[in-house]
Amino acid sequence: MKILHLDTNHELLINQLTDLGFINHEDYTATKDAIEAKIANYDGIVLRSRFTIDKQFLDAATNLKFIGRVGAGLENIDCDYAEAKGIYLISAPEGNRNAVGEHTLGMLLSLFNKLNKADSEVRRGKWLREDNRGIELDGLTVGLIGYGNMGKAFSKKLKGFDVNVLCYDIKDNVGDANATQVSLEEFQEKVDVVSLHTPQTPLTLGMVNTVFINQFKKPFWLFNTARGKSVVTADLVRALKSGKILGAGLDVLEYEKKSFESLFASKMPEAFEYLITAENVLLSPHVAGWTVESKEKLAQTIVDKIKAKFC
Repeated sequence: MKILHLDTNHELLINQLTDLGFINHEDYTATKDAIEAKIANYDGIVLRSRFTIDKQFLDAATNLKFIGRVGAGLENIDCDYAEAKGIYLISAPEGNRNAVGEHTLGMLLSLFNKLNKADSEVRRGKWLREDNRGIELDGLTVGLIGYGNMGKAFSKKLKGFDVNVLCYDIKDNVGDANATQVSLEEFQEKVDVVSLHTPQTPLTLGMVNTVFINQFKKPFWLFNTARGKSVVTADLVRALKSGKILGAGLDVLEYEKKSFESLFASKMPEAFEYLITAENVLLSPHVAGWTVESKEKLAQTIVDKIKAKFC
């Protein structure tokens, strides 16, 4: 079987697939049209998020048996059409879930203790102790929306804290010893912290908007290490200004391109201009699952799933 690799990944991925007898070709620069013109020669594709695998591309891939995405989500692939054509879809949420859990916890603690603000001030010679008095996580209720690989990883990190952890998910019976599953109504009544761990689907696009935010009984902190388009940034900014949202930690943004590799297609949106000046907002460039260790684990997960299916 011949595999075309469209993005660079950990070297073990190609090395181990070669040892298993696969023929591996690499093309990290050609246009989508150029790849489409030759994709019929391949049995498998491995990529991160270089471009969208749409119906036209899949129709050209007449011999394709699998698509492996070195990441957690499959939203850049027309999954229904691929599966209808008998193409096996592989993702690797197991590979970066721990990294996402640690990053989310890091953002939460940094915001609660004003570490980004305090660090910047001290570097400028300011020694403002009272202005940087933090708050504690102890005794709060942390709510996770989406309780799959990423949500479970984050709840595991919270075990060392004296917090109540709730989860809301469209699937039934996903709660465990680390998080109690509740209805959305109970979730919105009780939580002090909201952390998103949902995939990008029609249900989650624009999910966190003004109507949704105002349904929460208490002001809350928001963290998003999932997908940027789940949060309507302009509505988030309004809630930050009003105090309904106390602060936000965002590893992902509504404005990201589908490749996740760049931010703005044109000029900076007005809502983002507010975010970058707000002291109660912490931003990172879609790196929650982007650690030295996760790079290796993601690649290994893809190899293991290809091996299990085709060897």
